[in-house]
Amino acid sequence: MSIEATLAHVAALRQELADPALLISSRAATTGGSEAPSTAAGSFASALRQAAEPASTSTSGTPSTAAAALYEPDTSTASAEASLYEPETSTVADPLASQLQLQGIAASGTPAASGTPGERIVAIAEGQLGQTEQPPGSNESPAIAEYRSATAGAVPGAPWCAYFASWVSREAGEPLGSSGQGLGSVSQIWSWAQETGRAITNGPGVVPKPGDLIVFGDEHVGIVRDVLPSGQIQTIEGNYENKVAANVRSPTEATGYVEMS
Repeated sequence: MSIEATLAHVAALRQELADPALLISSRAATTGGSEAPSTAAGSFASALRQAAEPASTSTSGTPSTAAAALYEPDTSTASAEASLYEPETSTVADPLASQLQLQGIAASGTPAASGTPGERIVAIAEGQLGQTEQPPGSNESPAIAEYRSATAGAVPGAPWCAYFASWVSREAGEPLGSSGQGLGSVSQIWSWAQETGRAITNGPGVVPKPGDLIVFGDEHVGIVRDVLPSGQIQTIEGNYENKVAANVRSPTEATGYVEMS
């Protein structure tokens, strides 16, 4: 290369270095890069020129706002963009549980209510108030079929007060029977209570606790809901007048109680 050509080439390089815009435009065809973004202050080339110049400072020694703005990240859309990646927190209800809840039935295997065993038994029994036989007198309904599921060997269409007591006790975490299999008759419940030291024969001064089972001979069983100041016993009973019903019993009606807590 001649001296003249070399000097011309050096002069061109000096011009490009003096003006970064020319340097960028002369190289752009060979980089394969995308188009540079525009800025609010003007073209990308002019912004680059400003960045290349020494930053002016205020009397406090901090860079000028115009120069510092080139390096500050844009946070105006940060919240909107972050919301796009937030996880969905809604949940889809279990179909079986939803169907049972529409009928007022707690799904089998769901966590029992909190509190003492007696409190759990009462809370679960209260949730079934109003469940009726369909049709009345049939000893059948979707709810009653669910109650039977808590007793091994349960018979469809059979009287269901013991099935109800077995189901409520199981859902409360206090299943009836030597192996938690549920008990299908009042006599079986009383025999189990005697064997396990839970049986309390009714008599003067006997006051049951909420959640205890209330037994009427070999005929009927319910759940003690509360004891009123008068001594009367509030109960929740399955298969009372073809439904799960709230009732009030005199202190002398029951033959005994099964302690559940």
